[in-house]
Amino acid sequence: MKQILEYLFNHQTLSKSEAKAILTEISMNKFNDSEVTAFITVFMMRSITLDEFDGFREALLQLANKIDLGTDDVVDIVGTGGDGKDTFNISTLASFVVAGTGQKVAKHGNYAASSVSGSSTVLEELGYRFKANQDDLRQELETANICFLHAPLFHPALKTVAPLRKQLGLKTFFNIMGPLVNPAQPKYSMIGVANLEIARIYQYLLQKENKNFMLVNALDGYDEISLTADSKIFTQQGEKIFSAQDLGFENLKPREIFGGKTKAEAAKIFMSVLQGEATEAQNKVVCVNAAMALLNTEKYGNYSDCLALASESLTSKKALKAFQNLI
Repeated sequence: MKQILEYLFNHQTLSKSEAKAILTEISMNKFNDSEVTAFITVFMMRSITLDEFDGFREALLQLANKIDLGTDDVVDIVGTGGDGKDTFNISTLASFVVAGTGQKVAKHGNYAASSVSGSSTVLEELGYRFKANQDDLRQELETANICFLHAPLFHPALKTVAPLRKQLGLKTFFNIMGPLVNPAQPKYSMIGVANLEIARIYQYLLQKENKNFMLVNALDGYDEISLTADSKIFTQQGEKIFSAQDLGFENLKPREIFGGKTKAEAAKIFMSVLQGEATEAQNKVVCVNAAMALLNTEKYGNYSDCLALASESLTSKKALKAFQNLI
């Protein structure tokens, strides 16, 4: 590792094969914590290259514990995290709203690295127990229309570096890897990215695959459609900017989608949305993200149709039922 670090400290970059090999060795615990922390820090001080990203991703996918849900007709709604905005769990709630419409969801998630509550954090706080058994996950998908894949259970490399990421408490390149390494390999994915540079890398890689993808970035730095500013959305067909008004809403203020200061506060907000006790702003931002995820499948009509489906799932408590069935 010393030679690798010296090479990187001299402003060099890794090839795809080098990146893949190093991450594979990290997952095998070949380096000590200080070496791995130094390696991770390199990519906090400069942008990751396309080759490096592709190599890291290929390593994670090859090392992953494989899972077969019996169908690929599932959607994942996930963000890179690390945007520093401290929102409530919008993507996770949108996942339950989508499940409430009948569309099956394979949600990939993890603990928060730089915020109060990631998807794994809030679900665990609310009583969910992570599962890695294929039959259990298939059962979840059958009874709740949603299953949850806690990333460290499926990715040895993520499990290896989890303590270091927690100690750092900062966004690392592992944040931006997670959305592209769902072990269920869903046919549809809606991925929130915190900046346009990462969106371009994602777009390049995903365009080579035969899957429906949608990348979303709020231009004020959120890794989801926040309705606090215009959002840029990338699909196979290209890219387009949408205002909150284009999506049928007025602009929200950042404080309206704040996620609380503790895990308990985050969990309370989460349940208030599902139980019909949330603010109008919270409901809007959840529904718009769920609607776009449905639109991405190309199965539920136009955007207005999808928004109506999402809203009905939330107000009729179908989303709550999906959550209760999962728990």
